[in-house]
Amino acid sequence: MEVMSGNFIHTFIDEDIAEGGTYYGKRVHTRFPPEPNGYLHIGHAKAIFVNFGTAQKYNGLCNLRMDDTNPTKEDVEYVDAIKEDISWLGFDWEDRFYYASDYFEQMYGYAVELIEKGLAYVCELSGDRMREYRGDLSTPAKSPYRNRPIEESLDLFKRMRAGEFEDGKMTLRAKIDLASGNFNMRDPVLYRINHMHHHRTGDKWCIYPMYDFAHPIEDVIEGITHSLCTLEFEAHRPLYDWVVDNISATNKPRQIEFARLGINNTVMSKRKLRQLVEEKHVSGWDDPRMPTICGLRRRGYTPAAIRSFTDQIGVSKVNSTVEYGFLEHCLRDDLNENAARAMAVLDPIKLVITNYPEGKTEEFEVENHPNHPEMGTRTVTFSRELYIESTDFMEEPIKKYQRLYPGNEVRIKSAYIVKCTGCEKDADGKVTTVYAEYDPETRGGNTPDGRKVRGTIHWVNAEDCIDAEVRLYDNLFTVPDPDAEEGDFIDYLSPDSLKVLKNCKLERSLKNADNADRFQFMRQGYFCIDNKGSSPERLVFNRAVNLKDSFKKK
Repeated sequence: MEVMSGNFIHTFIDEDIAEGGTYYGKRVHTRFPPEPNGYLHIGHAKAIFVNFGTAQKYNGLCNLRMDDTNPTKEDVEYVDAIKEDISWLGFDWEDRFYYASDYFEQMYGYAVELIEKGLAYVCELSGDRMREYRGDLSTPAKSPYRNRPIEESLDLFKRMRAGEFEDGKMTLRAKIDLASGNFNMRDPVLYRINHMHHHRTGDKWCIYPMYDFAHPIEDVIEGITHSLCTLEFEAHRPLYDWVVDNISATNKPRQIEFARLGINNTVMSKRKLRQLVEEKHVSGWDDPRMPTICGLRRRGYTPAAIRSFTDQIGVSKVNSTVEYGFLEHCLRDDLNENAARAMAVLDPIKLVITNYPEGKTEEFEVENHPNHPEMGTRTVTFSRELYIESTDFMEEPIKKYQRLYPGNEVRIKSAYIVKCTGCEKDADGKVTTVYAEYDPETRGGNTPDGRKVRGTIHWVNAEDCIDAEVRLYDNLFTVPDPDAEEGDFIDYLSPDSLKVLKNCKLERSLKNADNADRFQFMRQGYFCIDNKGSSPERLVFNRAVNLKDSFKKK
């Protein structure tokens, strides 16, 4: 796998590992610590590439750690999905897979240590009262329990663990600075009571550490050198450093923040993505319209395209929003180079070649990719009756229309030149069959006499083509930023984000398509087998991206 491009994080690390630097002589060690309360999305893909890619660049290590300190929404289903997504993107944590819950006992011990040092205390303020006492920029926060004797806090904290108190009755707070201009340092909560079953530890614990307390301890225990996280944690860094500096730890990780990824015409909040799933606005977390990694994979995205996207947008210290069209551009670039070609007719009408012998079938060997002969060839068959796109015929053509109409010639791609002689309509006036005659001297689409034929259309043989369902996907929302609009973001769901075509005709070579295969359907776009809805008896293809690259044009 190609090493990621350099960025400001690497500049900091270069300074740290240079002779005389903080981590001179140490191996760079990062971690990716998702909370298992939902599926990963494209924003997490950027964080994956930053953490695993940085470790790779420095021949270092990267841990995978499940931040399961909040049992409210966590589930083993999400753990398995996270591991699958990271593996699919091409990264391996080897034997370094951990849970935050692995360290609950050590975290509890460090909390006791802070109490014993007079740096933490048990507080009995309710959540509402704590917010009321939080103060403002000119008024310090306050807690009547701040000067509680150490022995009393130790006793209460032990009883909190033993389950003597109900949820919300008490918290453990750090004793830092009630007048700090950084409100994260105004005696933040380190532990809260939560009598809830944990997916790994069961009912052993009824107190759980807050993320800001647990995360630095996890990094310390695992020997992390550089804790790379998104920009919203920048204001939390002083608390991260305070925890590291005040517990008995020899390892001192460095936290570095980078801008998170924003993409237009979608939402990236796990809560909102979960709402889309639970209210059945989409078919699931892996719905191809979702920005989840599993959704993108099902739609037809490749690891190489996502890596190219994250590499090209770069790593910066300023939050910004990237156009969804650029993500599509990166996929299109990858598939244009690597996807095999095939013919598929999505809105078929029949083309009958009246002077072609009945019962005759010809075979043509065609390249799977025009620029890569190593991708081989495939055999397509040709007979008297074909299927073509309904838009490739007009009884009364518009100006500059170069496809089939009475009297006009077109190339049937890779086969022959045909001349339209007429059509047949049903009772409603809809064209059902187009008639043409072929020139047997133009096999392969050649014109020995040098005549000019401008139009070329794709086709499939009616005798052996396969039926399939094709799903065309578009943006899930009608506005660039659903979060910024008035009202509920659900109000801006697009009714045109999915179009299902039931009666599509595909060339026979696609019958044995694999879930991992990607194809360019000529003149249509890039497609893949739907890994959930498809079966040998009922093929379903998803359009990953269309052919037109509006981003590149801009």
